[in-house]
Amino acid sequence: MKTLLVTLFFLATSLISFGEDQLSAFTSSSDSFLKKYVSNGSVAYTKVKQNIGEVEALYALIGEMNLSGVDVAMQKSFYINAYNIIVIYWVAKHYPLKSPLDNSGFFDKVKHKVAGEEITLNSLEIKKLLLPYKDARLHFALACAAKSCPPLSSFAYTPVALDKQLTERATAALNNPGWLKINKAEKKVELSKIFEWYKKDFTADGKTELEWINQYRKEKIPATYAVGFYEYNWALNEK
Repeated sequence: MKTLLVTLFFLATSLISFGEDQLSAFTSSSDSFLKKYVSNGSVAYTKVKQNIGEVEALYALIGEMNLSGVDVAMQKSFYINAYNIIVIYWVAKHYPLKSPLDNSGFFDKVKHKVAGEEITLNSLEIKKLLLPYKDARLHFALACAAKSCPPLSSFAYTPVALDKQLTERATAALNNPGWLKINKAEKKVELSKIFEWYKKDFTADGKTELEWINQYRKEKIPATYAVGFYEYNWALNEK
């Protein structure tokens, strides 16, 4: 009995180690890929298409990933990177496109294999990230291939730096005058539709949208400002 327990222990340890090694390799490869093809939030889809084997390899890794026994930070960073890589892959696969919406079912119908599970992008975002982690900063890490999305990072998210990376992405977007539009003369602020679509994520702890935003603003927005939402630009985030 003792021998069996020891064997099972070492087997479990080996599986965890294998999963962590897989994730590390995927994260490193994703980081190199994003640095090569992404700049200022835009993707060089023409070049990605020309070298589509690179993103196809990452897409395949996403499907075969083993998450057994890996910690929360590893899972969270993996799912963020997986979402962003899948979006780029699916656009490149069907490129040229003017918008991700030109491909029917892009977010809610097409299923992708993610760590052995067939899942849509919407389900990946909601069921694997937003619902489990209750972290509204995730909205600034996930890029939906549209110009109105928070700018896509040119790096992969890592377990060690994840909290810092999420804060930095939220801070960058919320201090960008092209993304969050303030009219001081009219005492008005226009927010991304993300704050309307996912209102509950930003107000879950009792804060208003502006109170949540001001946590990351260098210049705070007065609570008296009127809040509106500008139209979402679904044009492709290509360069």
